[in-house]
Amino acid sequence: MKKTYQIEVDCANCANLMEQAANKTAGVQNAVVNFMTQKMIVEFAEGQDPKTVMQDVLRACKKVEPDCEITL
Repeated sequence: MKKTYQIEVDCANCANLMEQAANKTAGVQNAVVNFMTQKMIVEFAEGQDPKTVMQDVLRACKKVEPDCEITL
């Protein structure tokens, strides 16, 4: 399942680092962060609960950029 989320990211480098962090999160099959559109597209692994996984993704992204916001 794929879902698109609104994300606040300050620079292209941070977007890249957040994308890498999201891709390392358990339950994420693939994640893409687009700095220009301020969107994150997440493809979840089979049988994963998107809400639970996205809480972990948000935690991982906040390690990269503490003021990161993802509209869940």
